[in-house]
Parts: sequence; structure tokens; C-alpha cells
Amino acid sequence: MSNGENFGPAVPDLTPSGTRLPRLWLLRHGETEWSREGNYTGLTDIPLTPEGEAQAVAARGKIGPVAFDRVLSSPLIRARRTAELVGYPDPEVVPHAHEWDYGDNEGRNSRQVRAENPGYLIWKDGVPNGETLAQVAERADRIISSVQAGSGTEMDRDPEAVPVEKVLLVAHGHFLRILAARWLGLPPEMGRHFALSTAAVCTLGWDKHTPAVVGWNL
Repeated sequence: MSNGENFGPAVPDLTPSGTRLPRLWLLRHGETEWSREGNYTGLTDIPLTPEGEAQAVAARGKIGPVAFDRVLSSPLIRARRTAELVGYPDPEVVPHAHEWDYGDNEGRNSRQVRAENPGYLIWKDGVPNGETLAQVAERADRIISSVQAGSGTEMDRDPEAVPVEKVLLVAHGHFLRILAARWLGLPPEMGRHFALSTAAVCTLGWDKHTPAVVGWNL
């Protein structure tokens, strides 16, 4: 699928200010030791592996020569280092862009959890002593509203803001999947359908005024 840079109708749909509706590029951080093993990695602040750093460098080519109005990053080191390696050493750090707080499941993988609770599914069962799915979705909605501020969309909570056109967010697998569902106006649990690899690039945008996925898991 396209990286989103040239996507859109010949006559683009515009914000009330006359600019193009905003597009949001998503970049998941590169590999860490825990992501390689399939472990739930929420607030534990672990670095990229050498392979993860190479993945991040390669992601620069996937994004291409986009002139972003804003570059946002999770506060966690694996996201900030990924942003640096794709060419943005000083991103706007967004405290609420961190990964799902997995509570008691932190550092464990789904096989271990299912051995104790057969049929466990995080999207349905949540995590013990961690964030609820609704709480993660609320954080994602805050970012979407910030990106769409001034654009006259349903998620615009600041209609007096000056709209932006191109934003990059570097963050985490579950969080970005939930954010994608919310961009589309779907319940957060629908994020389960958006598989996302380490250092994958995605683009969220519009089909006319309908929020749409432009590129996914590139």
C-alpha cells in the first residue's frame, strides 16, 4: 500500500481554513529483547536491540521525504531512539503516548498467560492491575484530537487551532493499533484486526471526509 504522501483525490477535501485534512503517519518502535520474545512490554523502559536499530534506520526509507509539521514520540526510550534513527532526534515527547500498562502481565508472554487462563485474549479480558482498554483508548483519542485540531472533523476539540497537514507519531504496537481503530471511529477492541510489526510504517488519512487507512504495516 502507499506510504500516504501522494494519496488523495485530485481536488482534496479541505479543512475550514482551506488546508488539506491532516494525515497521521504511525511508526512502531524497532525490536527490543522483549518484543523479539513476544513478551508484554508496557512501561518497562528497555532499549532497542542492534536489529531493532537497523529496523529503525530502514524505516526512514519507508516513510520517504515527507515534510512533517509535527513529530511526536512516546516518552519511552525504545520509541525516542527509533525517532532519532529515522531522522528526528528531538521529537515532541507526548507523555500519554506510552504503551498499554500491562499490570501483572508485564514481561510475560501470551502463552504463559493462556497456560493459566485458556482462551485469554487481551482485547476481551484486559490485564490484571493495569490499564483498561477504555483508558488506553482515551489516551489515543487525545492524540487524535490534537492532530485534527482546527480541521472541523468529528474528533476536533479545538476548532480555533491552526490545522496541520502531516504528523508522525512514534510509539508502540498495541497503542498504535488502538489509535488506528479510534481514528476510524471504531471501538478500541477493533485494534485486534490491525497486525503491526516492529518498525512498521502506517498512514491514516481520509477518503473524502471519511477517516481511512491509507497504508498499513509497511
